[in-house]
Amino acid sequence: MTLQLTTFDILDSLDSEEAIAEYLSQVMADGDDDELLRALGHVAKARGMAQLAKDAGVGRESLYKALKPGATPGYATVGKVVRALGFRMTLKPAYRQGSEMKKAAATGKKPAKVAKGKGAQLNVKAYERKKSGKIAAAKAAAPAGKLRA
Repeated sequence: MTLQLTTFDILDSLDSEEAIAEYLSQVMADGDDDELLRALGHVAKARGMAQLAKDAGVGRESLYKALKPGATPGYATVGKVVRALGFRMTLKPAYRQGSEMKKAAATGKKPAKVAKGKGAQLNVKAYERKKSGKIAAAKAAAPAGKLRA
């Protein structure tokens, strides 16, 4: 039996606004600047580089240069490209408690209050909501009398 491999082209997967938004969100969450530029380049190619350059108000050659890995485009350039794609960038707090929340969810224990203040309190409350939602879902899915809480 011979194994057949096919080439993967990310451009084939970027066929909807939702797919593009999810792709860019995941890349931004990873925090690698070069990867973000590469991802914006993929999306630009999927949408049409010339039209995107026109919509962003930059030259096509300048757009290619700005989106290649290793480039250091300014925030204004990245912002123009993102807006021309029809998206906006938003910021979320990067709490350290998030890692505590993941550990707690995996072990089933209540997360520790890592930081003082409102963020830590919100983290514990989010954990409790998530846990109660999982219990409710398990009760709904389990046959009657088979679930211990």
